[in-house]
Amino acid sequence: MGIIKWLLNAGPTVFLPMLLFIFGLFLRIKVSKAFKAALMVGIGFTGLNLVIGLLTDNLGPAAQAMVRNFGLSLNAIDVGWPAASAISYGTTLGSLAIPIGVLLNVILLIVGLTRTLNVDLWNYWHIAFTGSLIFAATDDFGLGLATMAVHAMWIYFLADLAAPTIQKHYGLEGISFQQGASAPGFVLVLPINWLLDRIPGIKNISWTPETIQKRLGVFGDSAVMGLIIGLAIGGLAQYDVTKILNLGITTSAVLILMPRMVSLLMEGLSPISEAANELVQKKFPGRNLYVGMDSALAVGQEAVLSASLILVPVSLLVAVILPGNKVLPFGDLATIPFMLAVMAAVFGGNVFRIVIGGIVDIAVSLWIASWIAPLLTIAAKSAHFSMNGASSISVLSDGGTWTTLLIVGLGKMLSWGGIAIVGMIVLGLMIWLNKFHAKRV
Repeated sequence: MGIIKWLLNAGPTVFLPMLLFIFGLFLRIKVSKAFKAALMVGIGFTGLNLVIGLLTDNLGPAAQAMVRNFGLSLNAIDVGWPAASAISYGTTLGSLAIPIGVLLNVILLIVGLTRTLNVDLWNYWHIAFTGSLIFAATDDFGLGLATMAVHAMWIYFLADLAAPTIQKHYGLEGISFQQGASAPGFVLVLPINWLLDRIPGIKNISWTPETIQKRLGVFGDSAVMGLIIGLAIGGLAQYDVTKILNLGITTSAVLILMPRMVSLLMEGLSPISEAANELVQKKFPGRNLYVGMDSALAVGQEAVLSASLILVPVSLLVAVILPGNKVLPFGDLATIPFMLAVMAAVFGGNVFRIVIGGIVDIAVSLWIASWIAPLLTIAAKSAHFSMNGASSISVLSDGGTWTTLLIVGLGKMLSWGGIAIVGMIVLGLMIWLNKFHAKRV
C-alpha cells in the first residue's frame, strides 16, 4: 500500500512511464527500446501538463475577471480534476481503487467481457471519486468498494463501445479511451448527432479545421484562430490592451504546442502498442483487444482545441442562465478538451457540432455537479483537503458525468440495491457488446 501511495503522489508523469517500461519488458521489448518509449511518454506528459498549466494560468484569471464583470454569485466553486483526484486518492477507500480496477480488468479480459487492457492506471482515480461520494453519502465502506468496481465496469464498457469510432477518427489503431470524464460523452452525443442530421440547413453545416482554413484563409489557420479566440476572451474579461494581446498569444501558442506534445506521447506509445497487439494476437488469436489510454492522445486535435476555447466564455454564460445551477466553472475550464475528446470523434471533427454538443454537455454537467457538491464537500473534508475558505466545492468534469449521476444517485437512494441494479445493467450491456454484438460485426 505504501508503494501505491508513493506512485500516486509522484503523479502520472512518473507513474505512467514506470508502468509502461515494466509493461514493455513484459511484452519482451528490448530494455533500451522500452526505456526510450517510456521516457518519451513521460516527456510528452510533462510537456502536455506544461501547456495545460499555461492555459490554466491564463484562463483562470480571465474567468475570474468575467465573473466579476458579469456579477456572478454561484456558491459552489469548481475545483477542477487535480483537486478531485487528490480528494479521491486521499482516503483509505480511494487508495484501493487501483488494485480493484486492475483485478477486475484481468477477470473481465479472461472471461471475454471487455476488450480493453487498461495500462493507464493513474486514471483509476475516476472510480475512487464515485466510491468516495458513496462513502460520504452512506458511511458504508463496503458499498464504496462495490461502487468502484461497478464504475470500472461502466468505464470498460464505454471504452469498448467507443473504440472503433475513436480509432477511425484519430487514427489510433488498437487504442481505447477509458478515462471517466471522456468515455461517457460518447453515449451523450449520439442522439444529438442523430438529431442534427435531421434538421434542414443545420445538417449541412460543416466546420472542420480544413474547411475553416479553406474558407477563411489565414484567419482559419489554427495559430490565428487561437489568437482571435484569446483576444475575444480578453475583451470579455475587460483586460487592458497589453493583457488582451498576451492572452491572445498564449491561446495561439496552446493550439500549436499541444498537438506537438501529443505527438511525443504517440512516439513513445507506438512501440508499446504494437508489441501489445502482437502479444494479443499470439495469446488470444481471433480476439480484437484494445490498449486503454488517456484521452490526452486526442486533445491536441485542432477541432477539439478550437471548440474548447470557444466554450470557455460560453460555459460561464450557461452557468449564469441555467436554472438550478449552483456551480461556478473554474478549475475545469482547461479540462474541456478532455471532456470533448470522445464527442469530437462522434461528430467527425465538425467544430460546429462539437460546440453544440459541448453546450449540452456543459449544461448537464452543471446540473449534476450542483447535485453532488454537498457530497464532494464532505469527501474533501474527510480527505483533509484544504478548501481555501470555500463553503462548498464541486468538479465539472467527473462530477458532471451521467455515469456519476446514475451510480451515485441510485447508490445513495437504494444503497446496496441501487449499486446492484447499476451493476446488473452494465453486466448485461457488456455481455451484449462482447458476446452477441461482436459476432455480427
